[in-house]
Amino acid sequence: MDYVIYFIITIGILVFVHEFGHFAAAKLSGMRADIFALGFGKRLFGWNKKNGFSFGELPKDFDGEGHTDYRLCLLPLGGYVKIAGMVDESFDTNFADAEPQPYEFRSKSAGKKIFVISAGVVMNLLLSLIVFWSVYLFQPKHITKTTEVGVVNPGSPSDKMGFKENDKILLVNGKNVTSWEDVTSEMFINNIGKDLNVKVMRSNQVTDIFIQKKNIPDQNDKLVFLPKGVRTEIADLVPKSPAEEAGVKKGDVIISAAGSKIFSREEAISTFEKNKKKTISLVVKRGQNEVTLAITPGSDGKVGAYIGDIYSGPIEYKSYGFFEAFTAGVSEITKLTELTFSMIGKVFAGNIEFKQAFGGPIKIAQFAAKSANSGFLSFIYFLALLSLSLAIINIMPFPVLDGGHLIIIIIEAIIKREIPIKVKVAIQNTGFVILLILMAFIIYNDVLSLKLF
Repeated sequence: MDYVIYFIITIGILVFVHEFGHFAAAKLSGMRADIFALGFGKRLFGWNKKNGFSFGELPKDFDGEGHTDYRLCLLPLGGYVKIAGMVDESFDTNFADAEPQPYEFRSKSAGKKIFVISAGVVMNLLLSLIVFWSVYLFQPKHITKTTEVGVVNPGSPSDKMGFKENDKILLVNGKNVTSWEDVTSEMFINNIGKDLNVKVMRSNQVTDIFIQKKNIPDQNDKLVFLPKGVRTEIADLVPKSPAEEAGVKKGDVIISAAGSKIFSREEAISTFEKNKKKTISLVVKRGQNEVTLAITPGSDGKVGAYIGDIYSGPIEYKSYGFFEAFTAGVSEITKLTELTFSMIGKVFAGNIEFKQAFGGPIKIAQFAAKSANSGFLSFIYFLALLSLSLAIINIMPFPVLDGGHLIIIIIEAIIKREIPIKVKVAIQNTGFVILLILMAFIIYNDVLSLKLF
């Protein structure tokens, strides 16, 4: 249920911001906006100045007389603003045989059309910039000042890649790393789709670890690959929970569960989930002492404890002033935009799989819930990342997307006449079908990632 709620909140905010950009620009340009919709498909309910609030579809002969119908639709996977005299997602062509009206999109100058079409992308970029700016301004940047590898679980992905406990990582593909954030960025983001050459200091000797791209796990958060100084700790307890009844206390460090050593939060949670309604041993470190407890996870595999990978090593906090935070926000957008296009290029080049670069509603829901559970700042940061991605995807020159509309406007400005409406509808239909197929493929990969089959 958390996934569903946070997905709706996330998509709702992003779609509203994007569509409000189109809506506001249309109004400022003297165009009539007949519909402002969140979602696609059947109208569930809405409001307009002429009819007031109503449920269900409006009559087919409805004429809002220039008043916008603000509506919520059945499928929460996007939204649209229906601008009079424009071939868009609604595929309405009733205006085709009539003379262009002053309030219609088709009667306006190319400059105003470009302003309206690009306004959604601009609003998404603006949202991202404001969030990144705010995060840098109000929260000092957390830098984990170590590149030493912590405990390596035998048989784990990090063990198979060749890392050993206390390895100090010096270089990743020739790039110097000075913090754990540098390590994870270079290994799992900046060099995605590439083989890795990692130089480490091991027992006072420099050693090269060569890792083929096929052996690099998709998601770093599934790795038992943590910096030295991390311990798996009980951050808090739910009253009258299995953990509290077993004698677990806040601050306990988990050493083992069900006879297996625990090296991370992920392992602890996985072990509890595998032992639903079974009484297992739990060894924790409390102060200087080791305490053995008997704990019985519930039928859902939960024990009622907030478990975290707590880092106790050296940390550096970097604060930003008002203008420094703005510059850092712009830099973040630039870096992420370059990374996005780089990943798209690697997909087409066959260096990385499609599912590694793109995620659908299920992945969005998962990351939204995870970021929300990590705190408000984490959630809005994720929101900014998604908003930036939406802006980049929308500006691409593909039918149905804003970039596709932009290309048509530019072509019409060059040839100094309107492309026939039938051609526009055909382009929109083709793009819409391709987009649906692509979306189905993305959702299919999302479902497979859940390992339900």
